[in-house]
Amino acid sequence: MRLAAFYYILSWQIPFPYKKIPAMRPISEHRENAAGNGPGGLPGRLVVKTLFAVLVSSLMAVGALAADGIVRVLIPAGESAPRGWRVKEWKGKADIDVVKTQFGNALHLKSANSSSAIYRETDVDLKEFPYLNWRWMVTKTPKGADVRKKTADDQAAQVYVVFPRWPEPVNSKLLGYIWDSSAPAGHAFHSTKSRNTRYVVLRSGQAGLGEWLHEKRNVYDDYRALFKEEPPKAGSVSIMIDSDDTDSSAESFIGDIYFSR
Repeated sequence: MRLAAFYYILSWQIPFPYKKIPAMRPISEHRENAAGNGPGGLPGRLVVKTLFAVLVSSLMAVGALAADGIVRVLIPAGESAPRGWRVKEWKGKADIDVVKTQFGNALHLKSANSSSAIYRETDVDLKEFPYLNWRWMVTKTPKGADVRKKTADDQAAQVYVVFPRWPEPVNSKLLGYIWDSSAPAGHAFHSTKSRNTRYVVLRSGQAGLGEWLHEKRNVYDDYRALFKEEPPKAGSVSIMIDSDDTDSSAESFIGDIYFSR
């Protein structure tokens, strides 16, 4: 990456907060007159519907919906970058679209001597939802890439959890799970380009190429082990691909992203 993680930190934006919903009286206290216009009548029902719509839109704004003990990072259908996601380009033009799979929508990323990312804001307490789950498939790795080398820091598939820290955005921290071309799987590394980025290599080389693989990581534990502190809330999930350092190409698919207990 050509300082991808570092510049991503500098361009970070504060996640949208959940909107506070005013307290409502118990249903038993609502009454409706014959015309249906009392406190519990049509206006009352409209208020309830409006408040519900505000709640849903707030959850959609941060890109996640909690249900059945999970917080899902939504990937809406679309021919290009899905609604609610933002694209960052460091070199070349991002080549990202959404495809349908047997487990729902997935992001399809391609890189040709380019570096780009797509991210969605979240607001997840890792003490409550410590695990990050996803599925990915890599069909092409960047030739000669190696996360340990500053001049060859390219990966076909990178999943980051971003932890914004304010007031200085440069203090934000990134924890990345990557599929590297050369570095051994099961090892963690400091970024050669950003002091606040840590990598965990989950897959390496050609093993598993062309197959959908499921991953599950305890982000809470990984953060504590790699940054030696308690993690703040997860502010976004970012998916990256690059091949510019090695002047090569890469392709990957990533989907079914969610936090769980």
